[in-house]
Amino acid sequence: MTFDKLVLASGNPGKLREFQQLCEPLGLTLLSQAALGIAEAEEPHCTFIENALAKARHASRASGLPAFADDSGICVNALGGAPGVHSARFADAAGDREAQDARNNAKLMASLAGKGDLGAHYVCVIALVRHADDPEPLIAEGRWHGKIIDTPRGDGGFGYDPYFFLPALNKTAAELPAAEKNKISHRGKALAELAVKLGRLNIVA
Repeated sequence: MTFDKLVLASGNPGKLREFQQLCEPLGLTLLSQAALGIAEAEEPHCTFIENALAKARHASRASGLPAFADDSGICVNALGGAPGVHSARFADAAGDREAQDARNNAKLMASLAGKGDLGAHYVCVIALVRHADDPEPLIAEGRWHGKIIDTPRGDGGFGYDPYFFLPALNKTAAELPAAEKNKISHRGKALAELAVKLGRLNIVA
């Protein structure tokens, strides 16, 4: 089975923008589930991989097309790996994405007050299904290591990016140009792994 269209099972505009840029070299046309009128799936699971699969299957079942989803988040050492799978709604789910991001970052700063180990890493797990009941979904993972700083820097990216500092570059994720971020981010690494798997299976039309 080959395909050239994929449904992205996310309503997050930041993710859509990044994945569109990352998928372009693969010759894939990316369709947003929101544009197809598909509601977001529940994410009740405690692992990134289970949530990614649930979202991908939901979007594929609703659209009748191949679909993929990522579940991603930031894991902070001092918080025992939190917020983890709850990163997008760490504070609450009210308002638009920008409002959620602001509250999430405020809660992160409050949670880290007085903590010593500010090491952190972003995680991205991508699940791709060719149809809703695909018994062999493609799974790819990526991790991006850095640390949390208490003063935001940069106006790019989204989510926790202004607080996610990369010592080797002396920049936050929000200070990186999109092309540079896509090469080294957790999402970029996961999609690069997925691209290799797609190529090996001759799936992309």
